[in-house]
Amino acid sequence: MREPFNITNMVRAGLDKLIPYDAHSYPGIIKMDANENPYPFPEEVSRSIGQLAAGDLLSRYPDSEAVELRRAIAEYAGVTPEQVMVGNGSDELILNILLTFGTGGRVLITNPTFSMYKIHSLVAGARPIPVPRRGDFSVDVPALVCYARQPDARVIFICTPNNPTGNASTLEEIESVLQQVNCLVVADQAYLEFGGADCVSLLNRYPNLIIIRTFSKAFALAGLRVGYILANPDVLRQIKKVKQPFNLNSFSQAAARVVLAYRDVFNKQIRDILQQREELWQGLQNIEGVTPYPSVANFILFRTNYESKAIHRGLLEKGILIRRLGGPELPGFLRVSVGTPEENKLFLQALAEVLQEVGRDAK
Repeated sequence: MREPFNITNMVRAGLDKLIPYDAHSYPGIIKMDANENPYPFPEEVSRSIGQLAAGDLLSRYPDSEAVELRRAIAEYAGVTPEQVMVGNGSDELILNILLTFGTGGRVLITNPTFSMYKIHSLVAGARPIPVPRRGDFSVDVPALVCYARQPDARVIFICTPNNPTGNASTLEEIESVLQQVNCLVVADQAYLEFGGADCVSLLNRYPNLIIIRTFSKAFALAGLRVGYILANPDVLRQIKKVKQPFNLNSFSQAAARVVLAYRDVFNKQIRDILQQREELWQGLQNIEGVTPYPSVANFILFRTNYESKAIHRGLLEKGILIRRLGGPELPGFLRVSVGTPEENKLFLQALAEVLQEVGRDAK
């Protein structure tokens, strides 16, 4: 007699450690949790993008090589088109890197950092190895090199500026790692437009360097999912073996080209975000019981004297959503995205009120 069908018996070993990603929806709130560009999408850029749907753009398969977009990115980043690969957001590119080079090997992750490195490593059948950052959240280069020299080390991830801590690695630190290891070094520079050193100057000297960047943050295209890799053409040829042939849709390709053509408009928004970051930082410093950490990104890591769960819940009740962190590396920490001047003002007021309320309840 046939045994009852049990789907769990068919799932690949290792996936039992994963919990499906669930992005909760909170309608009608101020979103300061996802490090998005907080400003309204520029009207003139929106009009240009809106005209893209004419003709056969939507009825034909996209250019699988994204030739025009790669050319525009190359001009913007200061590389050649042969050094560019585009993807459906950085997440797809991270997974493709790991499917190509990480499966069966070790992936070194400089924690605390972007959680998807570990998740995609497990999806790709790799073994994620945490390499703790120092107390100031800088990368422990000697420890990282030591781990990288062990058998089966395949890929290193260094997020710079680092999410969620906000600090950036120096070019000297990145180059020191590149000089001492034989595995791939991935510099995730999703927040580069807000600060930190550009790693492009190292690209032609180190064939084991991969740079990841995105249109989701500074360029406000999070909803269209456009990321890109800058790397040695030989590396990209290998990744192309696992890349889906039509991975980036035609509309996203065209919209990203429009955004680059209007980058002066976005540069103005970036300057505004940087100004608001400094004002938000000062505002957090002025609230008793709050400790903010320096940031060169578009978000600020902070902690309070109270349980982060209570602070997060209290802010949500007041209509403001920020990111609650945790785990052994960031216990009690929270992360707030830089918002518009009005959003930042409302957040600081709400945070001060929540701290008073939680303080009273704790007595």
